This record gives sequence, structure tokens and C-alpha cells, in this order.
Amino acid sequence: MTRTAEKFLALLEIVTRLRAPDGCPWDRKQTPQTFKQYLVEETHELLEAINDDNPSHICEELGDLLFQVIFLNNLYQEKNLFTLFDVIDSITAKMIRRHPHVFDNQTVETEQDLHRQWQSIKSRENARKEQPRHTLASIPKSLPALRRAQRVADRVAREGFDWPNLSGALGKAGEEFQELREALSTGNREQIREELGDLLFALAVVARKADIDGEEALHDATNKFTTRFLSLEKKMLDQGKRFADLAPDALLDAWQRNKTEPRSSPEND
Repeated sequence: MTRTAEKFLALLEIVTRLRAPDGCPWDRKQTPQTFKQYLVEETHELLEAINDDNPSHICEELGDLLFQVIFLNNLYQEKNLFTLFDVIDSITAKMIRRHPHVFDNQTVETEQDLHRQWQSIKSRENARKEQPRHTLASIPKSLPALRRAQRVADRVAREGFDWPNLSGALGKAGEEFQELREALSTGNREQIREELGDLLFALAVVARKADIDGEEALHDATNKFTTRFLSLEKKMLDQGKRFADLAPDALLDAWQRNKTEPRSSPEND
């Protein structure tokens, strides 16, 4: 037995021990519904570690996520619904089935051909299932809203429901922006909410047409704003001032000047 296999079996035993009658009270009371929030949190912690490009942190967070997967599997295994063998067997068969160009000597000429092959295989898989699945069925509703919007836009575009070019998508975004302005003038919160959602979705379509990951772009913009804000906040505090002490014009001027000044990340100060 390899060292990796030994460690994996040890981790399985740890999960079983935690869930045993004399195990940990907190672990014993968990259900799939109560535990799913921790799966989401650990996933985001792993994504942050990847963004930071910190190998030791990534290694740790991968371990945390692996534990979450095994623990969640154990909750279902205890009810005799499926086992870890079933999980591994299912994904192994799926990956082999969906990569005939790797495992079955089939050839594909272009990335588009590869994508069409992938979708064709998925369609055949769905056709064999008890419930027919629509075009958007495989996109989780629990995805972050912007990422889900872009995934939906991408999926329907594959079916031919798409703007012919980026200009068309930009025009639609401009149209939605104008409708939002009109809604804001009415003060109707439900209408404002609806039009704001329409604008955000239109921008997700623009991101897709521009071949930009909207979720990552928004993360980058938020990080940029955070860095600039913390830098300005530190300067204000060093001067014994608060943002509330400045008039709007003075605050805007301070913000613009701070944007152009070289600085180190205040998060590391």
C-alpha cells in the first residue's frame, strides 16, 4: 500500500470515528443541510489561497476541502444511500466516457469540435436519466449571481440564442442602463430592483462576448477599490481626520489624488 493510500484510509477512519456514538457531539449532529455551508466556506478559502498563489496555504485548504467531501459522503453512506466507492466509480466512468479522444482513440480537430463532442456526450447521458433535463439544468442556482448569469448566457449562446457581436450586447446594456435611470426617477423599489438586475445580467453578457470572466473582473475591481480605500483611510487616520470631516468635493479630490500616488498595500502595513 502506498503512503498516499495509507493516509487516505486514515482520514476515512477519522471521519468514521468523529461520527461514532462516542465521537464528537458537533460532528455527530451534522446533516447534509447543516454541513453544506461549511463546504461553501472551505471552497471560498481554497479559491482565496489560489488567488494568493500560496502553495502551502493551497495545500492546507485542499486538505480541508477533501475532508468536507469525505465527511459529506459519510452522512449519506450512513443511510446506505451510496458509498465512497460509488462516488469514485461514478466520476471515473464519467471522465473516461467524456474523453473518448483520450481513452478511446477518437480524434478531434479543433476546440470547437471538442466542445461539441462534450455536449453531445452530456446530452446522451441526460437522455438516459429518468427526468429529461433542459438546456440550463446543469447550471446550479446556488452559484454566485454574476457567475451564474454568465454561465446561463454562455449556455444559451451555444444553442444559437446570442448577439451577433459585442456591439449588440453593449447596445442592450446601454438600453438597460437607461431603463434603470427611468426606474430610479419613479422611486418604485420593485421596478428599480428589476431594472438593476436586468442591467447586471446585460453586463454579464457583455463580459461573455468580450471573453472576460465577469466574476474575476469584479473581484479584481473590488480588490483595487479596497486597496485604495485602505490607503486613503490610513492617511486620514495619520492626520487625525475622518471621512465624515471632509466635504464631498474635498473627499473626491482626496480620492483622486490617492489613486495616482504610489503606495504599498495597506493590508500589509
